[in-house]
Amino acid sequence: MSEAKEPILLSPPDLGPDEPKMVMEAIASNWIAPVGPDLDAFEEAVGAATGAAHVCAVSSGTAAIHLGLHLLGVKPGDCVLCSSLTFVASANPIRYCGAEPIFVDVDPETWCMSLSALERTLKRLSDEGRTPRACIAVSLYGQAANLPAICTLCTEYGVKVMDEAAEALGATHGDRMAGTFGDLGVYSFNGNKIVTTSGGGVLVSNNRELIEQARFMATQAREDSAIGAYEHRTRGYNYRMSNLLAALGRGQIQHLKEKVEIRRMIFDRYTNALAGIPEIEWMPEATYGRSTRWLSCCLVESQTIRDRAIMHFTDERIDARPVWKPMHLQPLFASCSYERHSLEEDVSASLFARGLCLPSGSSLTREQQDRVIEAFKEVFA
Repeated sequence: MSEAKEPILLSPPDLGPDEPKMVMEAIASNWIAPVGPDLDAFEEAVGAATGAAHVCAVSSGTAAIHLGLHLLGVKPGDCVLCSSLTFVASANPIRYCGAEPIFVDVDPETWCMSLSALERTLKRLSDEGRTPRACIAVSLYGQAANLPAICTLCTEYGVKVMDEAAEALGATHGDRMAGTFGDLGVYSFNGNKIVTTSGGGVLVSNNRELIEQARFMATQAREDSAIGAYEHRTRGYNYRMSNLLAALGRGQIQHLKEKVEIRRMIFDRYTNALAGIPEIEWMPEATYGRSTRWLSCCLVESQTIRDRAIMHFTDERIDARPVWKPMHLQPLFASCSYERHSLEEDVSASLFARGLCLPSGSSLTREQQDRVIEAFKEVFA
């Protein structure tokens, strides 16, 4: 009976022997507050892994986006462009700032922000006499968005760019890492990510002043004082990552490359084993870069088949999910404008209707992969 089977999770944490050792060392040192040597070392390790010049570790990817928008000058009444096909945490911080999200469709060849839709949006707003304060360009499911082209377009219209790579640590565009383009970059270290700190995120930039300001704002904007007084001249946030979680991250990030390779191998195994089913179409890899395959994603022929597949996976205790429900289809953002990839094609809506995310964790055993493959075959039997 399927009820007796062990559940297969979508993307659980994958811990090795280094993480408990480093966490216990941090506990023994009594550095468990949001400061300490492990926090400094983790920021250095993120910089070394990504090529980012300056790094500020915070409590979540959402906090990093919110703080980043603040640093880019987003204020109430502003508008901010954002990919529609993404997790809600990409868009919620726009509202935290009192700004208006304007959503942009994705390209079917990358599942990331559509250049044609972005260009039309920028031109339309320019014709209306409006300039977006920022653009949140999301790298989705481990695939880097076409950030060089996005940055070129946004620069032409005077728009700051946030390289939102919360799901794409380790992905590349050419010889550069996702997250290192634009004015600021964001990574998430949530429990389901390739590298986790349980909860956490970072802001990265080649602009030292921005990251120094991020650290200041993330620690309640406390001013320096010769006597240690708590003086505040501006509003800040309690967003700094704890030293304890940073110790966990140090153990994790040194294995980033091998974790990426395992996820890519899992994706390849799925595609090879299911190659005989023409109704399955796999998420493409952008020609300009290398995906981490954070999640193994595919399309089926219709929403009916997608729903049937998810129900069958659920019966088999396999955690498969729909592709993100686009922001422009969310009741929360019903009043926001949206630009399609083309007049005839709403790519984000189509990917949601037909898309599936399969278990992809780097701790997934071969036997568990076999269960996923066999369950998917049964959907089409």
